[in-house]
Amino acid sequence: MADDKGLTARDEDFNAWYNEVVLAAELADYSPVRGSMVIRPWGYGIWENMQRALDALFRETGHENAYFPLLIPMSFIEKEKEHVEGFAPELAVVTQAGGKELEEALAIRPTSETIIYHMYAKWVQSYRDLPVLLNQWCNVMRWELRTRLFLRTAEFLWQEGHTAHATKEEAEEEALQMLQVYRTFMEDWIAMPPLTGLKSESEKFAGAVRSHACEALMQDNRALQAGTSHFLGQNFSRQFDLRFQSEEGREEFAWNTSWGVSTRLVGGLVMTHGDDVGIVVPPRLAPVQVVVVPIWRKDHEEGPVREKGDQVATRLREAGVRVKVDARPHLTPGAKFWEWERKGVPLRVEIGPKDLAKEQLVLVRRVTFGEEKRKDFLPEEQALAEVPDRLDAFQRALLEGARRRREERSFRGVSELGELKEIMEGGGGFVYTGWSGDPAVEEKVKEETRATIRVIPDPEFRSETPPERCIGGDEAKMEVVWARAY
Repeated sequence: MADDKGLTARDEDFNAWYNEVVLAAELADYSPVRGSMVIRPWGYGIWENMQRALDALFRETGHENAYFPLLIPMSFIEKEKEHVEGFAPELAVVTQAGGKELEEALAIRPTSETIIYHMYAKWVQSYRDLPVLLNQWCNVMRWELRTRLFLRTAEFLWQEGHTAHATKEEAEEEALQMLQVYRTFMEDWIAMPPLTGLKSESEKFAGAVRSHACEALMQDNRALQAGTSHFLGQNFSRQFDLRFQSEEGREEFAWNTSWGVSTRLVGGLVMTHGDDVGIVVPPRLAPVQVVVVPIWRKDHEEGPVREKGDQVATRLREAGVRVKVDARPHLTPGAKFWEWERKGVPLRVEIGPKDLAKEQLVLVRRVTFGEEKRKDFLPEEQALAEVPDRLDAFQRALLEGARRRREERSFRGVSELGELKEIMEGGGGFVYTGWSGDPAVEEKVKEETRATIRVIPDPEFRSETPPERCIGGDEAKMEVVWARAY
């Protein structure tokens, strides 16, 4: 049932809540092109902050940005058999341009491995030219039939890193390094703690030797594949003749990786932290961290409170806080409060005539944690001094809360298919079981529970006691994590 402002409650219909809150918080809207979205300024501002943070992490690990074409010859995509089979159903293809039939059809990029490794083959001759460590920020198109804003759209924004190395070991190290870069970003910026691990053969990226993934648990206890990093081996190098002369004088194929995250992360942020009022944006990603609302009823009160609001905003900006003053005269204070809470701004500062007289500010948290009060009346200097620390505490509390929810819905030591099914029907979550590695078992579990293997977890996330039995009854060769997923 929708609230008086139009939002369905999460525990009533999480999917409806998600769609409504994305629209109500002005993150995105539906475009006239089926399956595509328009990202509105508030949603794009969050994405821009994600870009800035990730880009800095990429540069710290030695990567540079470049740009490659949107249109890719179909002959390129068809060179790598697994790759084309994986993407064929999702391709959008251009066959006419300039009023004429094209000699060769061009695919609108679903991903850029093919054209990038074609170019690397032109640029690399010797081991001295390696490694090549490039990333590009761009859009891609995958013709999805069932779409949801941010989570799955025909066109979306992302970054895709593509690297070439002289040795297998170096490429494998790169793939793992970038997986940890993603995990750091998700924990430290989005406050969304993922599991990391390997994908099963059926779930890996088309054309990869191994796929590593970050899997995060949303509030409805479904998993979101939030980022992937792939060790591609020499598959693409062989198809695109990416060779180099080794230090010993031998001609060898380069070893490759690719890795990416997308605007799906904005959806992950919404589903990790949102509530029945609206979204909650972690301070490190919020386009506006503090909104200042001057409040007046009489004409003679307007000037002084607006002036104080501007002074407060200036002081906060000097402290490195992203702040906005909302002095729109046509909206009531309540309407402003509601709008900024729906958009998830972490802190609000209220200033009225009585606050001026008392030389105080009113600080209001978007959400409270533990024994915190939602609203504090503080001397102005104390309030201004505390804002940066309050934002940091808000960020930490979001991460702690998300990590606690994940662990509360993690079920270890499950050995019977019936128990796994019962968990999925009873609310879902991450379920740890043994697995023999048999794809038939994986398929059976999927058919009976609609859960899939999200990851073969990295050591940090494995159970203390390794499972002895596979969920299918045989001897277990590894531990896996199951969940229903987006």
